Amino acid sequence: MSGVIRMIEEGRDCEDVVTQPAAGARALDRAAFAIIATGLQQCGADIESGRENGEDTDAMRARLEKLFLSLA
Repeated sequence: MSGVIRMIEEGRDCEDVVTQPAAGARALDRAAFAIIATGLQQCGADIESGRENGEDTDAMRARLEKLFLSLA
């Protein structure tokens, strides 16, 4: 954020200034999706092995689906 403020203070081109936050948001989105994908892989492994808290596979899958949809 300080870089964008500095760009404004330096009188940089408006298009360059506006592009920076958008690029940052895209980078955060990509990182978040990578984290979620890794978490989902682990959850999927838990479902397949039936390990989590004695919960049955269908209940675990439903809980995971609800979580995923809340993040979408």
